[in-house]
Amino acid sequence: MKLRLLSWNVNGYRAVLKKGFADFLMSARPDILGLQEVKSLPEQLKPEDTSFEGYDRIWNGAERKGYSGTAVFFRNSPLNSGKGFGQPRFDCEGRVITLEYDKFFFITCYFPNGGQGEERLRYKLDFYDEFLKYVNNLRQAGKAVFFCGDVNTAHKPIDLEHPETNGDHTGFLPVEREWIDKVIASGWTDTFRHFCNEPKKYTWWDYKTRARSRNVGWRLDYFFADNEHMQCVKNAFIMPEIQGSDHCPAGIDIEL
Repeated sequence: MKLRLLSWNVNGYRAVLKKGFADFLMSARPDILGLQEVKSLPEQLKPEDTSFEGYDRIWNGAERKGYSGTAVFFRNSPLNSGKGFGQPRFDCEGRVITLEYDKFFFITCYFPNGGQGEERLRYKLDFYDEFLKYVNNLRQAGKAVFFCGDVNTAHKPIDLEHPETNGDHTGFLPVEREWIDKVIASGWTDTFRHFCNEPKKYTWWDYKTRARSRNVGWRLDYFFADNEHMQCVKNAFIMPEIQGSDHCPAGIDIEL
């Protein structure tokens, strides 16, 4: 069974709808597409806004309107699905959706931004820790586990254009980067870096400075696979040619 899994921070689902989302979905035809930062609730959308031939969907909106939120579009119905990971402090922001299939779990996650002060950075780091416990727990079922999303941190200097001037900025703080080290040390693979060690491969560009046209960016969007099933991942990629958001999609091809 060959599948293509995609992830995309759309920075507002209603906004990306006006920028060719339907054309992208119908052209890319992923088996599963996880979205982050949808900033909307199903009741704020028309039925046709989320109805695409061949796809079903699950939405996890934040309690706060116009903020955060995730969604998943999928071609084959999962055995089970879930929202959040059982922590009300985090689940109220609609950041996690899990799909369970016969042979694997798919998790899309919109990880918190660490800006806006120490309190929010602590929230991000606490979320990181609880999320890692959650996905490590899923591995005990013996199925492959793939989690993706906007991690809101660049891991290594290769993952952003100006590492030398960003070491004290959220998104590249040592304490944030150490969490990705911890993920890898606990048995996960950053799939893109498994296949590609080239520089200047980014998934986010600042709108305000028109950074995308100059490719002055950060790699904030990831697909991780558990090491026990990494052999199932045949390719990992990013799609910088896809417009519509300040992020571009990332994806993997798997064979199970």
